[in-house]
Amino acid sequence: MMASILPSIRGRRHGNGTLHDIESTIEDQIESLRDEIATLTKLVTKNSRRRGEKLRYQAAAGYDELLGRSEDLLHDLQESYLRGANEVRHTVRRHPIATIGAAAAFGLVLALLARR
Repeated sequence: MMASILPSIRGRRHGNGTLHDIESTIEDQIESLRDEIATLTKLVTKNSRRRGEKLRYQAAAGYDELLGRSEDLLHDLQESYLRGANEVRHTVRRHPIATIGAAAAFGLVLALLARR
């Protein structure tokens, strides 16, 4: 057990047990408080662990959902790109002269802008 917290009081005892009783009562209260603090510490630790596990689970679920959405978005973008590429290919095949004219006009605009 811990050393006495009231060494000066012990030195003043003159045979009566009153000071000893007070010292004993204080030490018992301190020991009781230590036990209560230890119990509270265990409860807080247990609660913190549960909350940490809950947050970890929610983060993992959110990550999985985000990953799924991004995969869907990537798939949609790839499909849109392929659709657009096919559409351009069909337009060039149907209107080759107009495509060459448009490309020439676009090149001319770029050349004019590059001069400035």
